[in-house]
Amino acid sequence: MNKPIEKTIDRVNRTLGKRHRAEKRFRFYGIISVAFGLLCVLFLFTNIIGKGVRGFTYHYIEIPVELSADVLGISDVDNLNQILAANYSGVVKKGIYGHFDVQTRKEKSEARDLFSVDGTGYLLQDRFKIDAKTIINTQTTVWALVDDKVDFYLKRINEPGEQGKHEFSERQLQWIHNAVDSGELKRKINWAFFKTGDSAHSEEAGIRGAVMGSFYLLIVTLAISFPIGLATAIYLEEYAPKNKWTDLIEVNINNLAAVPSIIFGLLGLAIFLAFFGFPRSTPLVGGFVLSLMTLPTIIISSRASIKAVPPSIRQAAYGLGASKMQVTLHHVLPLAMPGMLTGTIIGLAQALGESAPLLMIGMAAFIPEVPTGFTDPATALPMQIFQWFRNADAGFSEKASAAILVLLMFLIVMNTLAVWARRRLERRW
Repeated sequence: MNKPIEKTIDRVNRTLGKRHRAEKRFRFYGIISVAFGLLCVLFLFTNIIGKGVRGFTYHYIEIPVELSADVLGISDVDNLNQILAANYSGVVKKGIYGHFDVQTRKEKSEARDLFSVDGTGYLLQDRFKIDAKTIINTQTTVWALVDDKVDFYLKRINEPGEQGKHEFSERQLQWIHNAVDSGELKRKINWAFFKTGDSAHSEEAGIRGAVMGSFYLLIVTLAISFPIGLATAIYLEEYAPKNKWTDLIEVNINNLAAVPSIIFGLLGLAIFLAFFGFPRSTPLVGGFVLSLMTLPTIIISSRASIKAVPPSIRQAAYGLGASKMQVTLHHVLPLAMPGMLTGTIIGLAQALGESAPLLMIGMAAFIPEVPTGFTDPATALPMQIFQWFRNADAGFSEKASAAILVLLMFLIVMNTLAVWARRRLERRW
């Protein structure tokens, strides 16, 4: 007896439940993957933001100081050299001793260890630069920076374990708690973090030098990579013949986009430093190295933008008698520019976050001065973060987390600008 032929609808119904279960499992796996990724990002940002917010603030104690010209060593308030070289540390120390009413050498040493004497001296120096004639030989108050150990302890004073408490004597702990209870000790925004360069002391360290170094780096990178990348993309798409040589160039450009960034650092070390003799640890050299790294990204994105311009634009221009150069410059390039700008901004954002190439050309050195030009020794924000995280001082760890937040802010702004430029300027066909 012949077996009845199974209908197609019966076979579909028989496997339908199995397919639905497989689809649900696949969807579940996707949800789990996304949730795990979001959890990792949330944990990372919670950790960084928690430490970074602490890095933006610092503790100060208000102490009276006597700005005596004799102690400061200033005889002429109009002499800038005397103001810069004045004995501000002596004035601060004298104010600390008077504030805590200490007499013995040990008491003075313990009181002095609670403060950043040099950092507070720089604050007084800034006031003298502005108005030395008015405040000389007067008694005033200054918000003195506490030592980084004190700041670390105060930021965790309400947490279990009282971290950092073992760093102080009983007398020092009593002074700290008395200052907290009396309101003399305040937690304020640490503006010096944005105004100063690097320092060996975490309470005095800032990101201005690194930010300016990154700024000069990006200027050099943009000035080199954008015109070269633009010209390369135009030539390959509009002028270059299609043969094995252009195919080889295209393959190599695509491969360069995947080369590890440290290779470009080695290339810069061999060419710009060893062969051409450029000054080491400068934004000029760093900009050349980062230009090599960002060129493939700019070329690839620019070529894609040129390809996206409809052929009818070219044909209409040729029909009106335009030359090849006129078609390219007056019609193709303006329509492709939004995509080119987007690729350029993304390439610069990538360069802003790079540290490996800069490590190879010496931009990881300790440089406390703020650079004022392209040939001044400088570091970059990623390298500054790297250096601070290497330091065992807990204060530097907080400063590094705060610097990460600043770097993330710049990257978010640059990527947002790229998206805005794309949507604002592009034309849909």
